[in-house]
Amino acid sequence: MVKVDDVQIPDDLLYNETHQWAKIENGRVRVGITDFAQKQLKEIVYVELPEVGDEVSQGDEFGTIESVKAVSELYAPVSGTIVEVNEALEDSPELINSDPYGEGWMVVIEASNIEEEKENLLSADNYAEIVEKELEK
Repeated sequence: MVKVDDVQIPDDLLYNETHQWAKIENGRVRVGITDFAQKQLKEIVYVELPEVGDEVSQGDEFGTIESVKAVSELYAPVSGTIVEVNEALEDSPELINSDPYGEGWMVVIEASNIEEEKENLLSADNYAEIVEKELEK
């Protein structure tokens, strides 16, 4: 686990610069937003996620997240097909605040090009550098 101030950054995940995490599980990728992102958003009140079967491309928007503070886009860390959506977030979007790396996951993507695309993602240490820069602002 890497920590920057009070931000938790698990070192077994990959990250993109837009603050989504990716956990590779047998060719599938579980996706959510990082601890840093949920702390910046504050109280999350609504999440709009894609449907199972939707196709996504790495770096493209796949949904939105709304908080009392802002509306933010969610970007796919990998390309592929949405095979699971966390339905619990419909009624309890605050799960993202309380457990961003666990119960607050958003979607699972059946990755179409994981070996190549994971090269575009960040390690925990590299993501921590981005968080440090953001906190300095």
